[in-house]
Amino acid sequence: MNARSSILFLALVSLQAQPRSNDPSAGFWRMIVLNSPTQVPVAEPLPVTDAAYQAELTVVKQAQSRLTSEEREAVDYWSRGGVLRWNEITMEMVAKANLPPAPRDDGTYPVPDANNPFADPMFPFANPPYAARAYSYVAVAQYEALKVAWYYKYLYNRPSPATVDSGVQALRPSPGLPAYPSEDAVVAGATAAILQLLFPTEVESIARRSAEQRQSALLAGRATPSDLNAGVALGQAVANLVITRARTDGMGAAVGNAALWQSLADQARARGVIPWLSLESPPRPPMLPLFGRVLAWSMTAADIAAERPRPPPSTSSAQMAREVAEVKDTLRRLTRRQMAIAYKWADGAGTPTPPGHWNYIAAPHIADAGFSEVRAARALALLNMAMHDAAVGCWDAKYAYFNPRPPQLDPSIRTSVGLPNFPAYTSGHSTFSAAAAEVLSYLFPASAATFEADREEASISRLYAGIHYRSDIEVGKRHGQRIGAYTLRSARSDGADE
Repeated sequence: MNARSSILFLALVSLQAQPRSNDPSAGFWRMIVLNSPTQVPVAEPLPVTDAAYQAELTVVKQAQSRLTSEEREAVDYWSRGGVLRWNEITMEMVAKANLPPAPRDDGTYPVPDANNPFADPMFPFANPPYAARAYSYVAVAQYEALKVAWYYKYLYNRPSPATVDSGVQALRPSPGLPAYPSEDAVVAGATAAILQLLFPTEVESIARRSAEQRQSALLAGRATPSDLNAGVALGQAVANLVITRARTDGMGAAVGNAALWQSLADQARARGVIPWLSLESPPRPPMLPLFGRVLAWSMTAADIAAERPRPPPSTSSAQMAREVAEVKDTLRRLTRRQMAIAYKWADGAGTPTPPGHWNYIAAPHIADAGFSEVRAARALALLNMAMHDAAVGCWDAKYAYFNPRPPQLDPSIRTSVGLPNFPAYTSGHSTFSAAAAEVLSYLFPASAATFEADREEASISRLYAGIHYRSDIEVGKRHGQRIGAYTLRSARSDGADE
């Protein structure tokens, strides 16, 4: 999907050209991965009166004098905000990679290999947990890098080229920010480094877009070569620190192995319940059974364990029989409106997944708020940290209980969308949506009722789809709200609201 033609950004037509505040204190907002902004040193720039800087201004003016229509289009494209544009690009990459591997002739399934990403199947399979993690690492890297950039911007206070030299055209409205280091280059450098790790088959496309963003900042009169060089180096340095965390967060072991998969079923039988089984043909291994051990952002492993919901109704209980009957009756009486809701929130293969759906919901609110680039990055970081933690907490519960889906307990139930290949309890849609709604309601309180309505619709869509029981949905929502509260406790004390 071409980024410029993507429907995902049609909602951003109202994006403010000028932020309502430049957030000059953002360099002192609390860090997430870094210890302090000075952990990544940025050298003092040359004064604007220096001959070398004056030569850079000439480079900008010459580039502007040769501006092509394609370059002008790129300037306009990136003028809508690098943080939001890269969020859109990440969603496109997730959608493209959200395809489960096909079975081999012998009935087994190959696993995507990060060390051989172009093999069959290509790496990654961007399923919901992988996607939640990917969105969070991109957003956190951007946010950390921009806070560092803000610290040095206001420390050195070098003005933009168009401010220094009237011969430089301001092709994008200037927010009045110091230019060094360039925020466009910071975002481009940090994002490209993270995305190339997460989506290695897209390395060339990512590098091309990163270079385009940086060049667009120069052509727009926002940055000189030294502003850009300092920015991209800063972004890459911060991304490397974030990547160090990613390489040791437990994701590499999340697939498990055949012995583990069998032990989960055996443990369920030992508890006297029917274990979850894959209903695909041939049976597919369960999706990421150890994702519940992946490092969370705002929760410790002890927090994840403490917040784990109580067990679901026993598969032999009267309550479970009633819940199975409710699913069957709901599908039998399904209205066109309910079917539309099920399809709207299906978020299956070839889509940005449920976490991506909530990024899509968030984007126009961020745009309409007129946030600075660093505050926009904060919003997406908080949202995606909460949904990453929701994925960890939800997957912890799913594989602790290994509860079967409705069609397994009653084969006459026919789902209206694809049946996910992992246990039922609790509902991922409900957990993701409740955590996301908590964060977005904090960020945009005037729209809280809208986010709550989306949460309820996303959650009930899984009953309409025949995929989840009532208890999966209701318990998942409460679980997601509790998980979101951890993110909000950190957000309320990070200095950004002061």
